[in-house]
This record gives sequence, C-alpha cells and structure tokens, in this order.
Amino acid sequence: MVRKLPLPDISLSPVAHDLQSLGALIRSQRGRCQLRIDDAADLLNVSKDLLSRLENGRSVGLDGLMKVLDGLGLKLLVVPKGDALFLEDRLTESWKEA
Repeated sequence: MVRKLPLPDISLSPVAHDLQSLGALIRSQRGRCQLRIDDAADLLNVSKDLLSRLENGRSVGLDGLMKVLDGLGLKLLVVPKGDALFLEDRLTESWKEA
C-alpha cells in the first residue's frame, strides 16, 4: 500500500488550543518536510504509533512530544493567555509564508 504525504495546511493557526489542533500542526509540518509517517518516525527515533497518536490528537508523553517537535523544526512557546491572541495574529502570517 502506497502511503500518501499529508498536504501542508496553510489555513491552520500556529496556536494549538487543544490536542487536536496540536496534532494538525504537527501533521502539516510533516507534510512540509515531505515525510511519510513511517519515515518521520524512523528519522525522529519515535514509534509510528506515538507519531500517529500525536497527529490524531491523543495524549503522548511530554518527552515524545518534545522529540517530535524538535525533529520537525518546531518549538513549544508558553505564554500567558492574554498575550496569546496578540501573538497569534502576528504568527499566523509568518506561518502561512513558511
């Protein structure tokens, strides 16, 4: 069975509000990197199951999350809720251009 690459979704907000949106951002970034899920898991040294659970909005350990984010060139930024809306507007344009 031929596995298809996910298409990058430029309509996504770069702010993850829940596990579903975080998973969608990770899947989109994997598509930008042109990696199939099994190839990405091998490259990131995580299981395919972990990557699949993460992309589908299910919980994974923090160490696995950080390994995936780092391997795909993403960073986790923690800010006060009040600043998130301000930053989201500015980050959205940058995310779409990347």
